[in-house]
Amino acid sequence: MNLSRPAGQKKLAVGRSILAIRPIIGFPDPRLRTIAQTVTSFDAELQALAADLIDTMRAAPGIGITAPHIGVGKRLVAIELPASNVVRIYVNPRIIWASEGTILSPEGSVSMPGVLEEIERPARVKVAYSDLSGAERIEEAESLLAVCHQHEIDQLDGIFWILRLSRLKRDRLIRRYEKLRRGNGWPPKPAARG
Repeated sequence: MNLSRPAGQKKLAVGRSILAIRPIIGFPDPRLRTIAQTVTSFDAELQALAADLIDTMRAAPGIGITAPHIGVGKRLVAIELPASNVVRIYVNPRIIWASEGTILSPEGSVSMPGVLEEIERPARVKVAYSDLSGAERIEEAESLLAVCHQHEIDQLDGIFWILRLSRLKRDRLIRRYEKLRRGNGWPPKPAARG
């Protein structure tokens, strides 16, 4: 079992736990447009990657993150909704049903911090996935959880969230993000390619 951490990863001691926070790939890095590969090994390495995703998501902060956000091209997602103490891990998730009814919800990304824009998506979905042991599961989701599933699965499919916006809204959002990056060094510039 190899639990060594990639270069650039921060380790923070919290109580008796060690948090492993990996660098997040920032927009417009082309790796954010790469389709993630199916996970085939449900082993200690996958467990460690899931733990790193959780630590990184919480440090960002965010409510969802994928392995591609930290430069790992695997179909792995972590979601933790506000006011919830439950972190949900999804391996190889895919939407198998979506409602005709839609919801308009603000979205953003840990790879593009500081900007949000409303996106219309189906209000309810059914997601098939595996858990960390490889057991197949199906989950029905609505409202914010449904939005998170669609947003993160898009990322696994190489569809960065701003591609769901009209060209005009996308261009305005990118200009706002670039202005934020220039001002006082916040948010941090994208992680260097390793």
